[in-house]
Amino acid sequence: MCDHYMAAMSYAQPALACLQAAQQECYKLGIPLRTRHREVAPNQYEVAPLFGTATTQIDQNIVVMQIIEETAANYGMAALFQEKPFNNINGSGKHNNWSIGVKEGPPVNLLNVKQIADASGSHEIFPIIMAAIISAVDVHGDLLRMAIASPGNDFRLGACEAPPAIVSTYLGDDMTAYLEAFANGSDAPYHPNTKMLEMGIKAVPPLEVPAEDRNRTSPFPYGGHRFEFRAVGSAQNVSLVNTVLNTITADAFKQVADDIEAGKAPKAVGEALIKKHLPKVVFNGDNYDEANQQMLTDRGVWRIDSGVDAICRYSDPKNTALFESMNVLTAEECHARESIMLEHYVGTVEIEVNCFVDMLNQHVIPAVKHANVGALEDVQQAVVTLEDALAAVHAEDDPKAKADLARVLRLETMVDIRATIDAAEKLVPADLWTLATYSELLFLDQTTNAVVNDFLDG
Repeated sequence: MCDHYMAAMSYAQPALACLQAAQQECYKLGIPLRTRHREVAPNQYEVAPLFGTATTQIDQNIVVMQIIEETAANYGMAALFQEKPFNNINGSGKHNNWSIGVKEGPPVNLLNVKQIADASGSHEIFPIIMAAIISAVDVHGDLLRMAIASPGNDFRLGACEAPPAIVSTYLGDDMTAYLEAFANGSDAPYHPNTKMLEMGIKAVPPLEVPAEDRNRTSPFPYGGHRFEFRAVGSAQNVSLVNTVLNTITADAFKQVADDIEAGKAPKAVGEALIKKHLPKVVFNGDNYDEANQQMLTDRGVWRIDSGVDAICRYSDPKNTALFESMNVLTAEECHARESIMLEHYVGTVEIEVNCFVDMLNQHVIPAVKHANVGALEDVQQAVVTLEDALAAVHAEDDPKAKADLARVLRLETMVDIRATIDAAEKLVPADLWTLATYSELLFLDQTTNAVVNDFLDG
């Protein structure tokens, strides 16, 4: 149990020293990493920076990734930012915690109900802001899905703390009830409930905590003073994610402002948005439950299972009109970026297929031959199948069709072949199997290699 979630980092392997060194390098560049702990999967770790402005945090996030990769190599390790590097255990993502504030005057977080009320003297502003954001998620959920589209996320989304590709939002029962009451004429302020958390230790008194934790199955939960976009992939540059969040919110705010300036009462504008969008896009339940997923699909919540299909929402007329109206991107730029994302999708799959073929030719086939066990012909045929499928991808000229073929190759063909290889691995003796096993890769507290041994020896 030494690898479980939030356990102390072990001195039996160099991961702790590696992360400490990475933190130190980040500090030298003025990047404060506030937390450092184990995550759910074996040998999985998390670091979290302090909050800051979007542009600064986006840049620092990329720098942190580079530092971690380079530092890991110095300790005989490899830092994997792929979204789903190991089968049937938690993948990796980025939790894009997002809030908005004012540029002038005292600092006010517009998602902090108390700060807004204290600064304005009004309890009506916060629910109108929330109503606008909810409407933006409902109308432009396809863009949120587009912003997180990648081959790795196609594997990751839908289980193990990764939300499904259905873009609802979670508010919690207290916030939902408050907004519904506001929409029905109530002017009562928002007061979230709390609960007492017993630690089970006599020496530690109970702690008063919020009654509702953020929903880990939701792609975009409200977590108190911020929304958390949990569906972002771990290998992603989060610039597009935040561009989309800021653009769709700015558009929603503009529509609210236009209605108010046209003579409508602010409260009436907020009430109308809540009544229209909250019943559809807000969902506080279990997003992994297939019945709930079907229910949300039937509601009309944006659901795009394919990352390729999601990428192609970039150039949809609704979305190019949005980006142009906000002076963010032209229609031509949207089409160009869509093409680049499709090329990246195909290129990523191509690299992985070629790596798979090399592993089969250089490791699996020789091991099966040497051991004289397993379905050798099936393994050899797997190489032919992969090479033929990749050739079909190369032969396709249409970018969307090419990416569709790449997606099938990665999510279906390679998965089926993997089952054949797993079956062979079970039969080949350990001393003849030349690829690292899951236990060797994941449980470094119990398994070491020569490089790690050199590190431990000083």
